[in-house]
Amino acid sequence: MKKRLRSILNFVLFFLIGLALLWLAFRKLDIEAVLAQIFEANYSWVLLSFIFGAISHFARALRWNILINSLGYKTRPDTTFYAVMVGYLANMAIPRLGEVSRCGMLSKKDGIPMNSLLGSVVAERVFDLIVLLTLIFFVILVQIDLVGGFMNRLIFEPLSSKFSNNFTGILYLVAIIIFIILICVLLHKKFQSKLNKLDFYQKIRTFFTGFKDGMKTIFKLKKRGLFFFYTFLIWLMYFLMTYIIFFAMDATSHLQVIDGITILAIGSLGMVVPTPNGMGAYHFIVKALLFELYLIPDNIAGSWALLIHTSQSLMILILGAFSYFMLISLKRKQNHEQMQA
Repeated sequence: MKKRLRSILNFVLFFLIGLALLWLAFRKLDIEAVLAQIFEANYSWVLLSFIFGAISHFARALRWNILINSLGYKTRPDTTFYAVMVGYLANMAIPRLGEVSRCGMLSKKDGIPMNSLLGSVVAERVFDLIVLLTLIFFVILVQIDLVGGFMNRLIFEPLSSKFSNNFTGILYLVAIIIFIILICVLLHKKFQSKLNKLDFYQKIRTFFTGFKDGMKTIFKLKKRGLFFFYTFLIWLMYFLMTYIIFFAMDATSHLQVIDGITILAIGSLGMVVPTPNGMGAYHFIVKALLFELYLIPDNIAGSWALLIHTSQSLMILILGAFSYFMLISLKRKQNHEQMQA
């Protein structure tokens, strides 16, 4: 009961944060004009974006399969795809729940240790973070006057002013954290023999051992070339599902390939914010990019941000719900076969 209540409270909290950011993004816009632009959009391009998004998620499942196989376990591509989509669906409810959910679903279905799966997902996310940072560096370098100034106004100046005003406090906080870590290390060394006898400690140790093994998969891949190909395919599809929607509206149809890469790279920062599927934060950043960098009228910029985010969220809802029922169905079939064997 407490767990369910905590989940509900988490959902409400993150949803309210998303709504607040959404209000900030759209508070000065003419909502009727925004909706009119969305209704007038060419949905053939939106459907194509939907397809590119689905391909990216399937490529992610195939890439995850390589990591799982490197751990010594076997699973089918369709099963990992269903698990990935269930994870995205869970993220729409509670941010960061998706990684745990997809590992939990696959662990129950194929009997793979949960901690090893979590380690492989972290390895996957670290690799994607490197790709994203490379893209951000690329777009800033190529459009230094345009994007560099925008990033400076939006992120670096506010952060530098906060840090300069609270520098002493930050130093104290860092010192306290280092002190706590050192105390924990010393206590661990002193009482390790006693800790080894505790079941709780052994469970934590087993978890981190599996987690470490999962992280190591990135260094002992059996199909490294295929792993990099799927990574390239994922990000290519991410780009295409973003760029193609430019053509859904006349006011954005003139934007170039580099503009699509810029929206993808900088806009992805909004997905990091802990709101359901980046709600609000993604809209705020993308609308600001279109308005500030490419002089797209405010209402149209808001319409475009709402169109792409809503279409991709709808895709996740459809494929995520379908994948959940498919995993449940496969698990029931598996249990039935085991009972008959």
